Amino acid sequence: MAAAPAPEFVERTLAHYRDKFATHGATPLGVDWNGEASQRVQFEQLLKLLPDGASCSLNDFGCGYGALADLLVDRAGDFDYRGYDLNPEMISAASERHATNAHVAFHVADEPLAQADYGVASGVFTLRLGRTDAECRAQLLQSLDALDRTSRLGFGFNCLTAYSDRDRMKDHLYYPDPCDLFDLCKRRYARNVALLHDYGLYAFTILVRKGALPPP
Repeated sequence: MAAAPAPEFVERTLAHYRDKFATHGATPLGVDWNGEASQRVQFEQLLKLLPDGASCSLNDFGCGYGALADLLVDRAGDFDYRGYDLNPEMISAASERHATNAHVAFHVADEPLAQADYGVASGVFTLRLGRTDAECRAQLLQSLDALDRTSRLGFGFNCLTAYSDRDRMKDHLYYPDPCDLFDLCKRRYARNVALLHDYGLYAFTILVRKGALPPP
């Protein structure tokens, strides 16, 4: 099992997102996105992981107020969704938004509590919160190990990119190398890995699909 996040990092993370949520509520700004459009574009990349028209279960690691569940409900597919977040206020808001949907549930936890077919993490690996690049990367890899362990068929995640314009990069944000993480996922988790870096944001998405590759 991956090591737990350092207590001081957890405290700083909770304080940051509690402040955002208290100011902006259950909105993209409330989970530190810069708007609904960019949040939705990131979600759409991650949902490319899911099979078209097939029933599946999904763990959402760092689910916030449940915006990805909103999108899944709009798609009217056959799914079971479980959202996990450390912030109790966000989990309470998410649970209220989907109180009548038996296929959607939310839990206060730092990682998925049970396996699902797929797992995703959106916007989770963005903030430095006083950490070095090496510390950010180590925590990211611990989270990826948890996603791998709790996802039967595959998982996906997004990050800001090291290919961002230098004059647009901010000191309090973490910009990993997408090539480094693509290589790590290929070597550590599965042979079938996609790197998406063509959707108009200073960000990338990696999709890890487990199982054998299709025949050539």
